[in-house]
Amino acid sequence: MDFIDLKSQQRRIRNEIDRRIATVLDHGQYIMGPEVAELEGRLCEFLGCKHTLGVSSGTDSLMIALMALGIGPGDEVITVPYTWISTAEVIALVGAKTVFVDIEPDTWNMDPNLLELAITERTRAIMPVGIYGQTSNMVEINRIAKEAGNLPVIEDAAQSFGATHHGRRSGALSLIGSTSFFPSKPLGGYGDGGALFTDDDELAERMRWIRLHGQERKHYHPIVGMNGRLDTLQAAIVLAKMDLFEEEIALRQSVGAGYAVRLAGADLTLPHIAAENTSVFAQYTVLSEDRDALQAKLANAEVPSVPYYSVPLHLQPAFSDLNYKSRDFPVTEKIAATGISLPMSPYVSAADQDAVAAAILA
Repeated sequence: MDFIDLKSQQRRIRNEIDRRIATVLDHGQYIMGPEVAELEGRLCEFLGCKHTLGVSSGTDSLMIALMALGIGPGDEVITVPYTWISTAEVIALVGAKTVFVDIEPDTWNMDPNLLELAITERTRAIMPVGIYGQTSNMVEINRIAKEAGNLPVIEDAAQSFGATHHGRRSGALSLIGSTSFFPSKPLGGYGDGGALFTDDDELAERMRWIRLHGQERKHYHPIVGMNGRLDTLQAAIVLAKMDLFEEEIALRQSVGAGYAVRLAGADLTLPHIAAENTSVFAQYTVLSEDRDALQAKLANAEVPSVPYYSVPLHLQPAFSDLNYKSRDFPVTEKIAATGISLPMSPYVSAADQDAVAAAILA
């Protein structure tokens, strides 16, 4: 079986993908073509936000957000060490300092109780991550940010896009939301891409300038920007996938529920979805005290698995200048040492779920 099954989805929408790609080839507007604006409109409707900007990747979306907020040397941005490197990478790239806070032991997302302790007079933004498919406690994080002087909150919703928090969509839960269209994401393309979301008119305009080399109008660049545009072909592909997205969210949740039933008797810690959340199960991740042995046995049963983020960011050589050390973030290190992700997509069949569970229970 595939760890992430993209083929089954493609079979369902191949004709629509081919039609949309052919349309792009016919009109020839490969950069910022009409499909980009069409996708941005669809995403605004989906989230209920005022502005969506298609961009070149999820990483670039975070970079553009930081640049638009004017964050740079001397500033601090708070995020978590249990995530993909992009989240902290962009903070370093704009010259700011990354400040890590540990995660909750049940949701594996930013712990709001520790967030308050990490805020200093140099804090300029907070960047929570919706790990594995559910959001952080964004209501509490936004409250803390407001009380600390209206600090901007940038929601990294690359894995949680499509999920809800208190009934509101991930990506529209703070000043700026961000997502990725990397192929393995819940709403993915067939290459790199991403999007930014905001209700702030001035911020949206500034992010549009940055996306296009800091250009306000042709040949006029009031600020330094970057080449952060979403390819028209990728926008066309994501548009085709959006037709299935609501259904695929429900299918992902069904697979997650199926795993929970089948693995109820296993010596594992299963995902915990907070009462105020829904999850899109970007990954189905469990904790095992003997992860390496479990992964080896799964491989023998031809069941693929991945131990994501097994070296958390505070222990990565790239961030050694931050002077963090082992045991600084005990929850993160525990999850990093025991977490293992099982095959997950909307198309993991009941038979495949049975096979995965049988391999684990054996």
